[in-house]
Amino acid sequence: MGTPDAKTPVVLVVDDVEMNILILEEILKNDYHVLSAGNGRQALEVIRHAPVLPKIILLDVEMPEMTGREMFDILKSDEAFKRIPVIFITAENDSESELLAAGAVDFISKPFLPEIVKLRVKNQIELKNYSDSLEEMVAEKTAEATATLDNALQGLANVIEHRDLESGSHVKRTQLYCKALIDYLIGSNSVYTEELKKEDPDIIVKAMALHDVGKIAIPDRILLKPGKLDPDEFEIMKTHTTRGKEIIAELGDVNSSLYLRHCEDICYGHHERWDGKGYPQGLSGEKIPLAARIASLADVYDALVSARVYKAAFSYDDAIRIIVEGRGTQFDPVLTDAVFNIKKEFIGISERYK
Repeated sequence: MGTPDAKTPVVLVVDDVEMNILILEEILKNDYHVLSAGNGRQALEVIRHAPVLPKIILLDVEMPEMTGREMFDILKSDEAFKRIPVIFITAENDSESELLAAGAVDFISKPFLPEIVKLRVKNQIELKNYSDSLEEMVAEKTAEATATLDNALQGLANVIEHRDLESGSHVKRTQLYCKALIDYLIGSNSVYTEELKKEDPDIIVKAMALHDVGKIAIPDRILLKPGKLDPDEFEIMKTHTTRGKEIIAELGDVNSSLYLRHCEDICYGHHERWDGKGYPQGLSGEKIPLAARIASLADVYDALVSARVYKAAFSYDDAIRIIVEGRGTQFDPVLTDAVFNIKKEFIGISERYK
């Protein structure tokens, strides 16, 4: 289909059924330069000889010679190709949760719905562009790049927030809840005062912006579902914690950057519970990083007082009551008491940034 120009994203479609390729080419041809292959082996040759790497791959699961899953495993083990996002083309009997756990970014089911195909490809390419920009900025390692990176990370957090159908202020509010809580804990000389001073409170607040970065990997049909998730869907939703940890690890060495360590702790740990009944690790008590325990309270409070597609907003009093009821089970008792003591500040933040 010719040589792509620099401005036209390249999409690779891999399917052993020629009609499926023709349908997807027709759907995508006005916005993308579409390459195609009939199986995984052919697709790898296309990628290796392509003048421009695909921005995304639409990959059928079951194919002759080399299946989609076999090709996917090869891609993820190759430094040159592992960052190319893959949307699997799935049939009714394919295990979407297994493919998601392996690293797929989304799914397109047969028969194809043109608007769904266009939206999912568009969303994932936009997210890939953000990710590429972040990598370039991290590599520069200059003071100017660091400042720009902060803005880009905040922008990425906002993209995720809007994709999750938030009002646009969830990230800002949760950061401010964290700051208010940390300021009170230090100012009141709590048992966590010295630990918080060593952990740099400003960096904890900054890191809170990426607490849900792993939702990049959650398919729209689950993230945007207007009702309660079924058990299988909830298991997929829970993977946003582990995927968040993986994304943070790709930004740099978490052992040499306090900022990235806080990002990882918060991404990975903000759904753990004080009683050990949370996820993904089932940590309990002070085994949960302090930054994650603070993030958990901020995130839950904001979720309670905010309207979502699947629920109405709770009153501020009811939200505080629910938080207090979770003292010693869901939440750290010291942090719970602190939230209760500064509940007027939390309400003020909720009101100012609706």
